[in-house]
Amino acid sequence: MSDSPEERAFRALTDKITRARGICCGAYKDRCLKRRIAVRMRARGVHTFTDYSRVLDLDAHEYDLLLDALTINVTKFFRNAETWAALAPYLTERWQARQGALVAWSAGCASGEEPYTVAVALAEIARVTRTLDWLPRARVLATDIDRVSLERAQAARYPASAFTEMPADLAHRWLEPPAADGSRGPVPAARERVVIRRHDLTGDRAPESALDLIVCRNVVIYFDRATQERLFRTFAEALGPGGILLLGKVETLLGPAREMLHLESARERIYRRPA
Repeated sequence: MSDSPEERAFRALTDKITRARGICCGAYKDRCLKRRIAVRMRARGVHTFTDYSRVLDLDAHEYDLLLDALTINVTKFFRNAETWAALAPYLTERWQARQGALVAWSAGCASGEEPYTVAVALAEIARVTRTLDWLPRARVLATDIDRVSLERAQAARYPASAFTEMPADLAHRWLEPPAADGSRGPVPAARERVVIRRHDLTGDRAPESALDLIVCRNVVIYFDRATQERLFRTFAEALGPGGILLLGKVETLLGPAREMLHLESARERIYRRPA
């Protein structure tokens, strides 16, 4: 059965977006992609993919707004606190083995809450193990494709709602006092550990190799299976021996990476590359 006119218009639109901005629309699940495009269609008052394609022809800035819609992500500091508690022993072991020279990657970091959570977690480990002098050796790579998210991550200022799942003692030690508007961010010792870069998970290579930790939660689920399998393999190959991969609780490792990584915690989706 041939595609309907609507489906042909959808394919033509996604091909245009890919050509214009290099975004691999084919890597997204169709249902997710259509839902995100529909957000912008409603905002521009159009009702068909063909009409929205004309909007893109007339207003190049719309591509940026569409990309923002495609990459929307909601997160908080220490989201699912039990996950971070489960991860802590692995990070502590790695921290001591590497004497603080630990490199983590927050892939699809959105507005930065996740990589700064990693930085705070490492700072707390340094405090507990009395190795704060090692802290400057640590780096957390924070990557995303969305320019607005990266700008927010660079600013490192967040409303009080971003900290509702963060343990109070960690907030007291590792966050600056609230500003007049209630916003706050991590103290310099933690904030300066984070290195922000633009990166496209669907097309770019891992930013570094021999990584100690990769955190990518609730991002891969938006991609089709072939892209998921490729990303998981990329993650597995980018980890150093003994390195840890943390996925979202609704995500399951697929493809060749299943043979490359050992499941450490099914509940918290923690995987380790064998040493």
